[in-house]
Amino acid sequence: MWKHPGKIGTGARSLEAMRSAGHATSALSAPARTLYGVDPHPGTGQPFASPVPAGSGWPGDPATPRTPRALDAAGVQALAASARSLAVLQARTSVCRACPRLVAWRESVAVDGRRASFADQPYWGRPSPGFGDPRPAVLVVGLAPAANGANRTGRVFTGDRSGDWIWAALHRAGYARLALSRHSGDGQRLTGARIVPTVRCAPPANKPTPTERDTCAHWFDREVQLVEPSLRAVLALGGFAFDAFLAAARRLAWAVPAPRPRFGHGVQVSLVTASGRAVVVIASYHVSQQNTFTGRLSEPMLDAVLARVRALAPP
Repeated sequence: MWKHPGKIGTGARSLEAMRSAGHATSALSAPARTLYGVDPHPGTGQPFASPVPAGSGWPGDPATPRTPRALDAAGVQALAASARSLAVLQARTSVCRACPRLVAWRESVAVDGRRASFADQPYWGRPSPGFGDPRPAVLVVGLAPAANGANRTGRVFTGDRSGDWIWAALHRAGYARLALSRHSGDGQRLTGARIVPTVRCAPPANKPTPTERDTCAHWFDREVQLVEPSLRAVLALGGFAFDAFLAAARRLAWAVPAPRPRFGHGVQVSLVTASGRAVVVIASYHVSQQNTFTGRLSEPMLDAVLARVRALAPP
């Protein structure tokens, strides 16, 4: 099911989902349930409500107030399949409301779950679409937005420690204009590369359910279809992204080795698209703090896999 938007707000559906999931709602005042306060954007200074209404001027917002919204898995499937361009897909992705638990979580974080250091900033509080070159040779695949990262900034891998790692590495490899990206509208740009999350909303405990993963897969599959004509290499950050991309490739009728390749840092898998083009997937440990703080993933390790990506698809 999908519909054109009406009044903007969380709605009873989200609050009920919060209660069902065991999240407290008592901290949300009645006014906050329809308009979450107004704070200045850290880059432009323009005031925004949280979550950010579609088409209200947020830097890089792909949607308008009339962008149709998916309300369930069938709606996601229909809207993704009918998206004829990345711009349309981006817009529809960014206003999706198909997964009640994720909608409730992303919006509750935007209201009363903000990190203290960002308490005076507006929170995007919506799904995070892909970002980067619309005709990429390289696709960087992650898991999902961070609750106080992309769920705040509206751009995948922006505004958190994991993002600091991947942007710096992409800059060293020549794909990213800036080595650090803190907020939308900061001038960041990717050349020859695109970053996409497999799940577009921040999940509680960074763990989407299988149903949420499968619902969001329609957005992911369509994005892969739209970038396939230029794609030569995929950098999968973590086991979840690695498995999700191979599953998407199978659904899209690509040739995928059997038995299913197993994730490991540096693992390389050669695929053939439905149109007969070769695409190579290279795996890396995720740039999570759990990996980078413990030394499981180091800068030289990340640079080494990106060097292999660059050899296949230079910026």
